[in-house]
Amino acid sequence: MAHNRPNPDDRSDNVEKLQDMVQNTIENIEQAHETMQFSSPEERANIEAKNQRREEAIAAMRSEIKDEAAARENGYQ
Repeated sequence: MAHNRPNPDDRSDNVEKLQDMVQNTIENIEQAHETMQFSSPEERANIEAKNQRREEAIAAMRSEIKDEAAARENGYQ
């Protein structure tokens, strides 16, 4: 039986990945706003709720970006 070992933790590009995720989420919010004008009131409420969750996710990702940037400066110790 082969020994399964986890891959080493490579955090070197986490900041960049998180920044891409923030940008993609912002674009999703903008696209959702554009579709709201063609939506029913119920769909509009769903979109607004989803966009609120997206805003919360962005805030969490930005906090994680700060943590990862600090860890990078400290040599991930």
